[in-house]
Amino acid sequence: MQEIHVSIQETTNDSILKFNCNQLLIKGGSYEFANIDEAKNSPLAQQLFYLPFVKKVYVTANFIAIQRYDIVQWIDVQEEVRTQIENYLKEGNVVINESVASSKKEPIEVYAESTPNPAVMKFGVNKVLTEDLIEFKNIDEASKASPLATALFNFPFIKEVFISDNYISITKFDMVEWNDIFSEVRSFIRKYLQDNKPVITKKVAPKKEKELPKVGQNVVLEGTSSKIVEILDEYIKPAVASDGGNIAFQSYDQENKVVSVILQGACSGCPSSTATLKNGIENLLKEMLPNQINEVVAING
Repeated sequence: MQEIHVSIQETTNDSILKFNCNQLLIKGGSYEFANIDEAKNSPLAQQLFYLPFVKKVYVTANFIAIQRYDIVQWIDVQEEVRTQIENYLKEGNVVINESVASSKKEPIEVYAESTPNPAVMKFGVNKVLTEDLIEFKNIDEASKASPLATALFNFPFIKEVFISDNYISITKFDMVEWNDIFSEVRSFIRKYLQDNKPVITKKVAPKKEKELPKVGQNVVLEGTSSKIVEILDEYIKPAVASDGGNIAFQSYDQENKVVSVILQGACSGCPSSTATLKNGIENLLKEMLPNQINEVVAING
């Protein structure tokens, strides 16, 4: 069994920090606790509330988010909290007594985060939405697989919808500014999920993903292609996911040493994507795979 490891992830709200776990914490749903009394079904949350700076605790399938009071800064205490959570989990202790908690209505939290792409807003959610990354360019695509995306397209200003495991990236038309609409969209998503309506009803890969010759589950990547995918998964995807985007490997031209990737979500069409690609991804691949990479080419999803 894989050893339990907890990592730290910042959010756009500097009072909230996420502690991601590489193993499943609870079977399903998500929970929010505002004090130690509310956390009676969560021994871990109760333990965390003994820390005087803990204001709220959110527990989901793969991470714990903690909101702090202003009496401390996260930089001063985050490693202590990370270690405490990791040691608690390694001892095999219960995170949520789900047999007791299952009768409670699932609390839903949705927070909006800006992204490097001014047309895209990321809406983070404290529950698992889907196992697969999926992108919809219009309501016709969405109607085949996602009731949530279909409902979002009823807003006249929504251009594209990208759904990940615990966030939704939405691309707007230029007719409006996010400052005028993000609160309405956030409230809509929260109520939709609170009502326990379906997110994905059919497993359908995005159109462009189907066309990729090397992305299918049954294809085994070897050699340099396999190494590229490993580097993207470990070093690149977590960073772009925090900005509401995704980068998918498409192909590797061994003769010309050219890597093709697909930009999705906030990365697609982002004004800073080209610079990020050249200065970040391309340089990293060249450094980690010397003499095997000449160029990285991006395709908007």
